[in-house]
Amino acid sequence: MVSKKKKKYSSGEGAQFMTRKAALKKLQLSLKDFRRICILKGIYPREPRNRKRAQKGAGGIKTLYHTKDIKFLLHEPIIWKLRELKVYQQKIRRARAMREYKQMKKYLRDHPQINIDHIVKERYPTFVDALRDLDDCLTLCFLFSTFPSLKKVPRDQSMLCRRLTVEFMHAVIAAKALRKVFVSIKGYYYQVELEGQTITWIVPHHFSFQPQSKDEVDFKIMSTFVDFYTMMLGFVNFKLYHSLNLVYPPKLTAAFSADTDKDLIDEHVYVAERIAAMNMSLSKVAGANEAEDLPEIDIFNTEDEDPQKLEEAKLEAEKVKKLKTMFKGLKFFINREVPREPLVFIIRCFGGEVSWDRDHFVGATFDESDESIAYHIVDRPSMDKQYLSRYYVQPQWVFDSVNARTLLPINQYLMGAVLPPHLSPFVDKTKDQVYIPPEERALNDPDFKPLDGNESGTDIEEASDEDKDDEEEEDSEEDGDAEAALAKQYQQEVEEDSTSDEDDSVDPEKKKLAKEKKKAMAVTAGVPHKEHPYQKEIEDKQAFRLREKLVRKKHRNLYKSMKAGQEKRKKEIWLLRKKRRLHDEKVKEEKKVEKRKQKVQALEASA
Repeated sequence: MVSKKKKKYSSGEGAQFMTRKAALKKLQLSLKDFRRICILKGIYPREPRNRKRAQKGAGGIKTLYHTKDIKFLLHEPIIWKLRELKVYQQKIRRARAMREYKQMKKYLRDHPQINIDHIVKERYPTFVDALRDLDDCLTLCFLFSTFPSLKKVPRDQSMLCRRLTVEFMHAVIAAKALRKVFVSIKGYYYQVELEGQTITWIVPHHFSFQPQSKDEVDFKIMSTFVDFYTMMLGFVNFKLYHSLNLVYPPKLTAAFSADTDKDLIDEHVYVAERIAAMNMSLSKVAGANEAEDLPEIDIFNTEDEDPQKLEEAKLEAEKVKKLKTMFKGLKFFINREVPREPLVFIIRCFGGEVSWDRDHFVGATFDESDESIAYHIVDRPSMDKQYLSRYYVQPQWVFDSVNARTLLPINQYLMGAVLPPHLSPFVDKTKDQVYIPPEERALNDPDFKPLDGNESGTDIEEASDEDKDDEEEEDSEEDGDAEAALAKQYQQEVEEDSTSDEDDSVDPEKKKLAKEKKKAMAVTAGVPHKEHPYQKEIEDKQAFRLREKLVRKKHRNLYKSMKAGQEKRKKEIWLLRKKRRLHDEKVKEEKKVEKRKQKVQALEASA
């Protein structure tokens, strides 16, 4: 029996991959709908090992998808909804063209809605899975919450993002889950710890919105991502609120009525504004525990039962426990020029009370004249009216205190003072190659002194290497002196033994031979030999190359990727040092120019 000959590209990579054009043909979707369904289902283009085989011999570079992923999309019910939407759009267009406005209104009323609840449950079967993938979700939702109404971004979507993000921030405040904060030119970086998962996101600065041209940003694709992320964040908020015994959707504990505020027009708007202020605690589920207990963290023994690791875990748990109540019992007042939202969020996360000017924004709980205010946060050089019962500090003091996990001394953060450097807490301690700026070195090591104003990391390393070489030379000289002294002492003992041994019965020739043997056995003083550092470096490199050749074949790819990572980190550190050096040189030059101007002005004034 003659076996059938296999067709080319019917197996292997040729059958595993499919081009985007073939996928559109198989699914019978337009490119716009295909992009939307891929974003919602989390399906992305793949990179094959051999592109020529994957493209079935075709040249060029094409967008490829896994065949299994496309087959998986065939059974998605949203595809039928998209087809129904297309049919309704055609009916609406026809009714408008025929001027059948009654029929057109009916079609618009019965327009099918796409529900993606099942996709969220399918992609994130457990709550922890959703928390792990929350970084991008929060970053994009916080970004869209700042947008005005745009052509591709409906106003309802921006308002929904705003509501969901405020709800999430309230949940973080109730859970006291905030751990790290950093202010950069991009915005505010926050890191929280929920259910054992670390979540980091960015909140942009509240500047006036500048419209982008269509070429720079594709708002339609971003809006599709937001459709999925808002649904996902809604699920997460619901679960978080119930785990914290809070009422969802959030409601304020204090009951407001038209009697307290006469200008109340819309109660829903009134409550929503106060919830957005984040200055009031939310109502709890009836029968829930009112006391905020901080349970002890269980620390389990590791497999190796390393006592040092256990001690470090206990210390970390103690630090986190103190951090949660760092601002407890303290009252803060925010001046009108200070950004309100980030500071309210941070202070309330650690148990503090905060307020501001009632005329500036709704939600203020106490006035500026309150004598119990401990800290007044100001971002201006001076103030006319000051109270003796409080400290006037700059906003950076709050951020730095959170990262230091303790209330820092306010000497460097007083009103009008030159602030210390705001260092990033997001440093990976597991990496062996990390760039440490000179300011951080100075904070960690009190004995550290920069070489000059234009200090860089390379200068420090070179200086430390020279010190090490000097120490090694001194140690080698001391070792050489000690060996010479021991050799001299041994020779003296040998001579004393030979002179004290006076036996007449022994033949003089034998005595002579014995003396010669003893002389031959004597230890001579060694001369210290200084190794050439360049030659030693070459020898070490050769030895390292030989060790690299001994790496097994199955581990070579892993070793190569490790080396590539090391080289990448070296390059990053080098670039950061170069940036720092150029910045320092620029500052130095500006200072020189300023000094020259002052001298010229002084000379002109004296003349």
